[in-house]
Formats: sequence, structure tokens, C-alpha cells
Amino acid sequence: MQLDQIRTEISDTDQQLLALLAKRRQLALAVANAKLAQNKPIRDQKREQELLISLIEHGKTLNIDAQYVTRLYHVIIEDSVLQQQAKIQGQLNNLDRDIVRVAFLGGQGSYSYWAAQKYFTRRAEQLIELGCDSFHDIVHSVETGHADYAVLPIENTSSGSINEVYDLLQHTRLSIVGELTHPIAHCLLGLEDTDLSKIRQVCAHPQVIAQCSQFLQGLANVKVEYCDSTSDAFSRVKQLQDPSVVAIGGEAGGDLYGLQVLTRELANQKDNVSRFIVVARKPVQVAKAIPAKTTFIMYTGQQPGALVDALLVLKQHGISMAKLESRPINGNPWEEMFYVDVFANLNDYAMTRALEELNKITRFIKVLGCYASEDIEPTQVIA
Repeated sequence: MQLDQIRTEISDTDQQLLALLAKRRQLALAVANAKLAQNKPIRDQKREQELLISLIEHGKTLNIDAQYVTRLYHVIIEDSVLQQQAKIQGQLNNLDRDIVRVAFLGGQGSYSYWAAQKYFTRRAEQLIELGCDSFHDIVHSVETGHADYAVLPIENTSSGSINEVYDLLQHTRLSIVGELTHPIAHCLLGLEDTDLSKIRQVCAHPQVIAQCSQFLQGLANVKVEYCDSTSDAFSRVKQLQDPSVVAIGGEAGGDLYGLQVLTRELANQKDNVSRFIVVARKPVQVAKAIPAKTTFIMYTGQQPGALVDALLVLKQHGISMAKLESRPINGNPWEEMFYVDVFANLNDYAMTRALEELNKITRFIKVLGCYASEDIEPTQVIA
């Protein structure tokens, strides 16, 4: 068989695979409707384990190793779960829309742009993209009705929490209605004729600079230029048309601006992931079939043991904490507001009782939102 014939067969096979994946996705959505009608949870870990074991065994007969089967299965199951969650949440909250307006940091190609695409592709036929220059502008666009939703980065595994976003949440009336995580793969990008030894300026967003600090420290006589967003960095390099000027960002984003990858894997940490939140003017309900998170802020005062007492309330009601973050209170030196993420549905009895008790022992408490958790644990095969 000639090379061209082989390639044609591969292309035909790929098309068949895509058709089968699309069919499986539609079947998964049908399962979501059935589970909702029967009030069953989205995930059935026992069923997933049995199916994976069966697929691994069948893969052996086809000379496909277990690791390959498992990796593919994990991707398919994660997509299936997130598709089902999005469908059920849309039905419960009457959120099914053909068009949504979404505000995010930067323009096309920024990490927030890709996060918005990832989240809303499951929830709308068309996105109206509203790129903004600052986190404040993003929040303001939703508050004033110019956007339906905003996508905001809240933390990163390498650079930590994004304090400006936490501070904005304290003062807005918007509610957190969703979350997602997005892998961040930083590359050095420039013009096609760029010589690495002749780089004199690197353009990047401050968070990106923090995440790639070790790489940047190794560059001699190079100026670091702070940009409003990753897409802003790409745009500057494209407009300047100077081979000595480069940007740090994602490869897919760089492609949109005609930039070439010069070096990959620039982040201080190999596994670099950002968590984003989605905010809107109205809160949402989370179906019982879906694992939920609730985020709230509280001010406990400065008396000894006040924070411990508050956290004990959560423990007594069997509520697990996902994150605890402190931020200074503007105008109150040395006093702090605590942001708390818990694995709980706001409508659960335990969560309701916990909030009632916290309201009695704290000076201030405010629920920022309850939303579907997108922490999808991979299916494990028990040996």
C-alpha cells in the first residue's frame, strides 16, 4: 500500500472516530435526562470501574496497552460528566440560550478567552466575546448588564491566588455560578526570524511573569514588559514586527497572531493549572445529582480562637473545606476577611444549619455563590 493510500485510510478512520465520539456524547446527554428523572447522581463510580476494566481487557485482545486505554477513557468520562452537568444545570435554572455575552480579560488568544470558550461551548450555541482590559472592567460589564457572565481567574498552582479578584468579590453583588480549571502551558513566542540569542524584550501579563520567573531570571540583558493580558502581549509583538521582542503565552493563542513557538515549558512548575470562576447577576441552584461547592466570606473579629470556632462549625456538620483564603479589610488595619470554599450544596440541611450558626458567631458573613463542582476525579481501577 502506498503512503498516500495509508494516509487516506488514516483520515477516514479519524472521521469515523469523531462520528463515534459525537454519538457517545449524545448518548451521555440522554443518560443525564434519565438520571435526572430518577433523581440519581451523575457519576456511578462502580459502573465506571467495571466499564474501564472491561475496556482494558478488550484492548489487550487488540494489542492496545492498558495505559493508552485508560488515558482515553479518562478524557471521555470527564467530557461526559461535564456535558451532563451543564445540561442538567441549564434545565434546572432555565439557562439554555442560543447566545450569551461573556466578559473576560484580554482579547482572542488570552488564557481567559480559552477558558470562556471551554466553559460556554457546552452551554450556548454562540458566544459574544467581550474582551476587557482589567478585572474591574470585567465585573463592571456584568453589573451594568453589558455582559451576561464574566470569567475570572481566581488562582494558579504556580503563582497562587489572584488577590485583585478576591477583593472585587467582596464588594460586588454578582454571584459565582460556575468554575473550571484550565491547564496553562507557557511558551516563548515571536516572529518567524527571531534569534533567541538576540532577544531584548519579553512581553507578558504580570501573572505569567510570576509563573515563569525562573526562566526570566536566566535571560541576560532582557527587559520585561508588563501587559494587560496575554493577548495584549501577542498583539504588541505582532505590531512591532521586531524580532528582538517576544511574548510569553499559549501556543494556540500565538497562532492567532501568526507567532512562532521559540521555546516551550517555561513555567516554574511543570503542572501549571489555573482555576477560573464564572459570575453572573443572579445565583443558580445546583441539582442534587451534581457535586456542589459553596463559596462565602466571613469576618470573625480579632478575639482569640475566633477563626478556629468558625471552622469547627463546618467540621461538626461534616462539611469539607476546599480552600481558605485571607484578605486585608480596607480601612481596618491588621484585620482580615476570610474567603471559604466548601464541598456542599447551599440547599443541604447541613450547610443551612452551618451558615445559621456561623451567622451567630461571626461579625459578617456573605454567600458568594453555590455552583457545580468541576473537580472530576479520574476513574480508578481497583487491583
